[in-house]
Amino acid sequence: MVPKDRKYTNDHEWVLRDGDNVRVGITDHAQKQLGDVVFVELPEVGLNVGRGEQVASVESVKAVGEVTAPVSGEIIEVNETLEATPDLVNKSPYEDGWVMVLRPDDPAELDALLDATAYEELTREG
Repeated sequence: MVPKDRKYTNDHEWVLRDGDNVRVGITDHAQKQLGDVVFVELPEVGLNVGRGEQVASVESVKAVGEVTAPVSGEIIEVNETLEATPDLVNKSPYEDGWVMVLRPDDPAELDALLDATAYEELTREG
């Protein structure tokens, strides 16, 4: 089930508003495609990123997935817990397995993201 309280990208990231900031992770669909996650390369706090820019990677026993910035902004927090327990991405992709928090340069960029219904359609098609 895709949580309805967040937005989604075509690249299988989820975005949850948290005040003026957004929390970002990979979707349940993405973690299932990757399989057992063994390593997460986190971005640097303070890094300014552009929308669509690769900022992190999630490595599993069978593949490496890229995490891209869903909006332009500054990375203000990363989930350091993933360094010791990367499998949180598998166990709790929408809660404990989040990757980073961004402060968007332009919150209007969030309007271009998919809602839960559109994301469910995307994952059904592909």
